[in-house]
Amino acid sequence: MSEDQAYECENCKGRITVEAGADVPRCCGVAMKSVPLKPCTLSTTAEHSRMDDADEPCDDGRAG
Repeated sequence: MSEDQAYECENCKGRITVEAGADVPRCCGVAMKSVPLKPCTLSTTAEHSRMDDADEPCDDGRAG
């Protein structure tokens, strides 16, 4: 299973998440800085899903 990687622009603070192994994205003319994903805090099962959850990528702890 591949892990997504989050990047943030040091100039404009824009954020993007890309698949593992993808090239480092560029923003404002420079390579973006890698940032860790936030830990997952909500379950994705039907009993625990919420309508107001943005469902952003997160670290589910399976990477070790």
